[in-house]
Amino acid sequence: MQHDFDAVVIGAGLSGLYQVYRLREAGFTVQGIESAPDVGGTWYWNCYPGARVDSPSMVYQYWFSDELLAEWNWSERYSPQPELMRYFAHVADRFDLRRNFRFNTRVESAHWDAATRRWTIGTDQGDSFTARYLICCSGILSAPQVPPFEGHEAFSGRIVHTARWPQEGIDYAGKRVGVVGTGATGIQVIQTIAAQVDRLVVFQRTPPFPVAMKNPPHEEADREAWRACFPELRQQLHHTFSGFEWDAIHQPGEWSQLTAQQRRDTMETLWADGSLRFWVGACEEVLTDEAVNAEFAEFVRDKIRARVHDPALAEKLLPRGPFGIARVPLENGYYDAFNRDNVELVDVRATPIERFSANGLIVAGREYPLDLVVLATGFDAGTGALTRIDIRGRDGISLAESWHRDLRSTMGLQVHGFPNMFTVSGPLAPASALCNASTCLQQQVDWVCDCLVALRDSDNSVIEPSAEKEEEWVSHHDELVAATLFSRNNSWYTGANVEGKPRRFLSYPGGVDAYCQQCEDLRINGYPGFEIS
Repeated sequence: MQHDFDAVVIGAGLSGLYQVYRLREAGFTVQGIESAPDVGGTWYWNCYPGARVDSPSMVYQYWFSDELLAEWNWSERYSPQPELMRYFAHVADRFDLRRNFRFNTRVESAHWDAATRRWTIGTDQGDSFTARYLICCSGILSAPQVPPFEGHEAFSGRIVHTARWPQEGIDYAGKRVGVVGTGATGIQVIQTIAAQVDRLVVFQRTPPFPVAMKNPPHEEADREAWRACFPELRQQLHHTFSGFEWDAIHQPGEWSQLTAQQRRDTMETLWADGSLRFWVGACEEVLTDEAVNAEFAEFVRDKIRARVHDPALAEKLLPRGPFGIARVPLENGYYDAFNRDNVELVDVRATPIERFSANGLIVAGREYPLDLVVLATGFDAGTGALTRIDIRGRDGISLAESWHRDLRSTMGLQVHGFPNMFTVSGPLAPASALCNASTCLQQQVDWVCDCLVALRDSDNSVIEPSAEKEEEWVSHHDELVAATLFSRNNSWYTGANVEGKPRRFLSYPGGVDAYCQQCEDLRINGYPGFEIS
């Protein structure tokens, strides 16, 4: 059976729910499709122990409803996964959004038909939908990356990826557990389960640069103080570099005028805040000047040395290279875990994991006996959720093949050759890595909805960026990256964690404020550089 809509939205996470709401309120017929049994997107699947948002709850929320802002009470500064799931369920119920979604349904194909000027979308349930607009809200971190370790079928224990954690949970108490990966997710798992397992073996390739989290509970007085600021905050978030409620303390050039003690005091103040403010809250030179960056990097290393009792072990945990050019996690007990007698660190950079055995993992010829292996090995970020779908645009061109040759987009919102396809959280936008997700995803959803309304009001139905417009954006993006230390990145930020993925810095580094202004300029000026018919 075929179903016809104005728009099909892929995903029921933070952006997908809001996109369906906005389009429905604007009078469009819309169908949402979600592979999970319920709303929540990435947060549905990432229900591993310790899962928690690293944006303050008060800015990681929807802004479209004053009533919603007034009635929802966040329990602590950084909400845990169960609370986030309750929030998304509340939003879905309050605005009756579930009726617009097909759950337990995975999009397998989406093909553009030039004759009808519509997309045909196929699912694993045998459904066929047609839509004038295809809006991909499939998430930045939603396509798990599983390392190709040999012998997994012979392992007598259990293997689980953090991004597909069983909803019923896992009993890991008293077991021998191995965690592969020490990024943001690995940190949360390790610090949460260390005291509960019999033995914990951490397989570390790249030591992270985490900031110590401060996560106090929210009392009613705290919530009321925040609510008093909401009208200003709603606007302010789009005028900062990172989409958070703060910006850099020092203007460009000021850092070099400070004494060594003043610089140290600033870093201590930002560190004490227990947030990502330490990352981009001091000065822009942290991301552009090697000498300034080195100060911050050594500051973090000093904090790690002070936390880990064994100096030799501390040395293995120290991150190298520039600070802040890859994901900066928050931690709350991570280094304390390594002071425990039941926790062992294995460096797998020099001697990588060879394979599974029947009893565990083999590294440098040594077997580590394990009952459970947790793969905190990340994602095919930004693009993987879409390249795993057979998306074909004008003249049958494949999105997967196009992005395998060269990762390109226009504003992270559309791709040349794919008319009427929108990529909320697509590559080369701040939302891909360098923004409080709630700020940037809602901004992109609003832009998409405003664009479709403008098309409808002008009796047009197709929009696509020209090849020249896309080249202009990609060149602008690359030029900004080259002027920063991000150019030295070798993580998922550049696709380095996925074999064969073309290297390009995934996220727009020009700042949320600059990006939002450019999007607004496009809207006001009638989308110059976009082909409209």
